[in-house]
This record gives sequence, structure tokens and C-alpha cells, in this order.
Amino acid sequence: MEWEFETLVLPPDFSRNVVTRMIVERAEHGGWELDRLRIGHDGKRRVVLRRKIIRQRLTLFAG
Repeated sequence: MEWEFETLVLPPDFSRNVVTRMIVERAEHGGWELDRLRIGHDGKRRVVLRRKIIRQRLTLFAG
């Protein structure tokens, strides 16, 4: 299975509720899911989101 990743770096002045709403918005409308969330010593949140890469296969029909 292949994944596409997106990294967000959010400033420390964003509240927990704002960050949650941003992640939920991306999950509902973009198909992203939370892979990792880290809070640095400086208070910045580093969010890693992922979603499956769906590849179409070429199919040949005989006949």
C-alpha cells in the first residue's frame, strides 16, 4: 500500500481546539488521516497527515 504524506507546522499560539478543527476539516474533505503529531520545545505542533494513493489499473477486455 502506498501513502501520500503532508506535513503541517502550526505556531504555538493556535489553541488545541483550532488545531483539532483544522485536522478534522482535512480528514473529512481531503481524505487525510492523522499519522503523527509532535509538540516541540518551542511549542510548535508538527502534524503529519497521510492518505492512500489509489492507482488505476489498465484493464484489457477480450472480445
